[in-house]
Amino acid sequence: MKNSGKCLKCGSTNIIRIPDNPNRHASGNNIYTTTLTLMGKIPVIRYVCCDCGYVENWVEGKSELDKIKRTFL
Repeated sequence: MKNSGKCLKCGSTNIIRIPDNPNRHASGNNIYTTTLTLMGKIPVIRYVCCDCGYVENWVEGKSELDKIKRTFL
């Protein structure tokens, strides 16, 4: 949905991007790369189809993807 602007399940274009809320350390589906919560938080951005409810999760930044690789590989 992020790349096509179209829901993979129902074909709708009624897609909403739900951004991270940087003021809340526990908002969203974050990935934590350190035990220091605010320092190691990588936001997972959600894309929601407002017709069928299908959701996709994305880590959008290249540097964030690199941090995940270093932490979990």
